[in-house]
Amino acid sequence: MSTRTLKQWLSYLEQLHPNEIDMGLARVAEVAQRLRLPRIAQKIVTVTGTNGKGSTCALLASLVAGQGLTVGVYSSPHLLRYNERVRINGQEVCDTQLCAAFTAIEAVRDEVSLTYFEMGTLAAFWLFTQSPLDIVILEVGLGGRLDAVNIVDADIAVVTSIGIDHKDWLGDTRDSVAYEKAGIFRSERPAVCGDLDPPESLLTQAALLKTPLLLRGRDFDLAVSKQCWHWRGLDGQGHAIQMQDIAPLSLPIENAAVALQAYALLDLPWQPEVMIRSLCQASMQGRLQKVTLQWQGRSLDIMLDVAHNPHAAQYLSSCLAAQPVKGRRLAVLGVLDDKDLSGLLDCMQTHIADWAVAPLPTVRSCRVEYLHDTLDARQAVVTSYATIAQAIEAQCAQASEQDQIIVFGSFYTVAEALLWLERHQ
Repeated sequence: MSTRTLKQWLSYLEQLHPNEIDMGLARVAEVAQRLRLPRIAQKIVTVTGTNGKGSTCALLASLVAGQGLTVGVYSSPHLLRYNERVRINGQEVCDTQLCAAFTAIEAVRDEVSLTYFEMGTLAAFWLFTQSPLDIVILEVGLGGRLDAVNIVDADIAVVTSIGIDHKDWLGDTRDSVAYEKAGIFRSERPAVCGDLDPPESLLTQAALLKTPLLLRGRDFDLAVSKQCWHWRGLDGQGHAIQMQDIAPLSLPIENAAVALQAYALLDLPWQPEVMIRSLCQASMQGRLQKVTLQWQGRSLDIMLDVAHNPHAAQYLSSCLAAQPVKGRRLAVLGVLDDKDLSGLLDCMQTHIADWAVAPLPTVRSCRVEYLHDTLDARQAVVTSYATIAQAIEAQCAQASEQDQIIVFGSFYTVAEALLWLERHQ
C-alpha cells in the first residue's frame, strides 16, 4: 500500500510520461483492461466542445441530482484543488480516495507510460466504480476522438460548441476541430450539438455512424424574454417537449439549453418546477462569477471568468455589453503562450479602460513583456506587474464603487485571483 500523499502523487504523475499531452487511446485502454473495471455507471454522458463543457456538465448533473439519482462528474482542469476534478453526488472526493485510486492503477500499470491526464481519468473511473452510480458525466479534456475519456462508450454524446483552439492537436479549421469532437459519437446512440453552425465534418461523421444528432436551432432551441427564457426540444421518442418561464441563471443559458436536451434523452421525469430549481442551483467557480469585495472602505465589483480563447471571450464580451456599469471596466489579464491573444483582445478591448497584465505561475505563461507590448501597440492603457495578485491589488487601489474589475484570460489567472480573494475576504 502506497504511503504517498496526494501532493506527492500529483508530483509523481507530472514526471511519469515524457510528454504532457500524448493523444491516443491504446495505452490508457490497456491499463483500464488490466484494472478490470466494470461499467462505470448505468448511463454515461460524454461532453466535449471548445467552450461550455464545464458549465454544461454542472447543469446536467444538477438536473439529474434533482431527481434523487446518484451522479458522478469528471471534469478538468481544476482551479484550486485537484479534488475538484472528481465529484460524486456534488461532493469532491477526498485525498484518501484519490490516493487509493492512483495506488490501484500503479499496481497494474507496469511498463505502460501514462500522462498526468490519463492517470487522472483512470482514477476517476476507478472511483466511480466504488460507488454504484445512476449516471456519470465525463468532460473531455482535449478534442474527443483521442482523448482518454473516449475509451468509454457513452449513451449520449454532447458537443457544446466548436471553435478554434489547441491548433497543434486539433488543426486550425473548424472542420478539423469538429471531426475530432465527433469522435465521441457512437453508432445508433444519440448526440446533441449546441453549435448553431456545425461544420460539415460533424454532420458527416454522425451520418456515417448512424448517430441520431439533435441540433440546436432545428431540434431544440431557446428564446429569451425580459424576465425569463423558454426552451423547446425533443424527448427520446422524438416527441416535442418544452419548458416555459425559466428564471435567469448564474451559468450561460445556451449551455443550459444543451443540458436540457441531453437530460430529455435520459428518459427521466419531466417536472418543470423541479428542473428549474435544479438549473438555478447550478454554479461554477470562475464562470461569470461575481464577487463583492470590501477594499479600503469601498465596495468593489469583481467578475472572474476563465475565458481564454476568442470564442469564450466573445461570449464574455456579449455578457458585459448586456450589463453596462456606471463607471469604467478595469482588466486583470494573464494568458498562456499558446492562446490567440489578438483574437482575445479583439473581443474584449472595447470594454476595458485600463489593463493590468501579469505572468502566470507556469512555464506555459505568455511573457508579460509581450502582453504589455501587444496592448501598448493597440494604444491601450496598460501596466505590467510581477504577479496576478499585484495586478489585482493595483486595480482595486484605483477602482471606484462605480467601476468593475474583470479578471480573465486563463484558468490560472482565475485560480490566482481566488487565492488572493481568500486572503482578503
